[in-house]
Amino acid sequence: MQNSEKPLLAAPFIREIGRGKKGARDLSRDDARRMYAAMLDGELSDLEMGAFLIGMRIKGESVGEIAGFLDAAEASFEALEAPEGPCAPVVIPSYNGSRQMPNLTPLLAMLLAREGVPVLVHGVLNDPGRVTTAEILGHMSISPSSEVKSLHAAFANKRPVFFPIAALAPKLHRMLEIRRVLGLRNSTHTLVKIMQPFAQPALRLVSYTHPEYLTMLTSYFSEAAPAQRGDVLLMRGTEGETVANAKRAQAVIWFHQNQASTLIERQEPVDEMPPLPPASDAATTADWITQALAGKQPIPAPISEQVAQCVQIARQMNATQTIKSGAR
Repeated sequence: MQNSEKPLLAAPFIREIGRGKKGARDLSRDDARRMYAAMLDGELSDLEMGAFLIGMRIKGESVGEIAGFLDAAEASFEALEAPEGPCAPVVIPSYNGSRQMPNLTPLLAMLLAREGVPVLVHGVLNDPGRVTTAEILGHMSISPSSEVKSLHAAFANKRPVFFPIAALAPKLHRMLEIRRVLGLRNSTHTLVKIMQPFAQPALRLVSYTHPEYLTMLTSYFSEAAPAQRGDVLLMRGTEGETVANAKRAQAVIWFHQNQASTLIERQEPVDEMPPLPPASDAATTADWITQALAGKQPIPAPISEQVAQCVQIARQMNATQTIKSGAR
């Protein structure tokens, strides 16, 4: 089917958002979708793309703009098929890694998979100066997957899957790489953390790093996100990762049918620190996680609670979906 939309003229959109933080105006959801789709498809010059991304960075994304960008982003790659089973899939974006604390996102993924939950982790393979989830999983003999057919076999064996963004959504990966040219993050870094890669409903774990993004994402998931795409757990990131802080639990907001409720209350700092890996490098962290999975290290309580809540919601989602399917 041919695209009936006329070639996009970027200048009017750049003009709208590029008048400074006070003078700029937000794009409509549809205009934002058209603009981002044009960038994904390589229809804009480097100059136009750079101007738009920097203008948006200065202005900040509105809820409608994020919604439109995500509409285009999710249409740019083929959605994955969720496996049959008792649980809806859990989607864990991993784009930050860690600089100081050990990155325990792989522990979260392994614990969920052990409970029979299909777990898809997507993200970057490496990031200079950070320890990525992919690197830690590699030390645990879980290699990145780039073929869709390997997903269901891993899920059946109760193993999480790490899918690099370059294989899952190549056009989005190209947009992420612009950071290396401009030296700044762009809206794509938010989109990859909130996108839903499955055709069926899934539970997304989403994190934010700055308070203004809590406000914007709360509005998005309450007002603009398609409810049929599944549920969302929103929390402050642990160095940007969507794993509970082992030292104290963050507040977690649950979005179900666009209704927000506090699932986990923020915990005050504790006097006794939980046992953690002695260093944050990939090999040491992988070894500690392996010991924790074998019962030789205690699993931090905040992560155990995060796992329990995710499993419960994933099972509820699948049960609801089964009832809806049977009613047709």
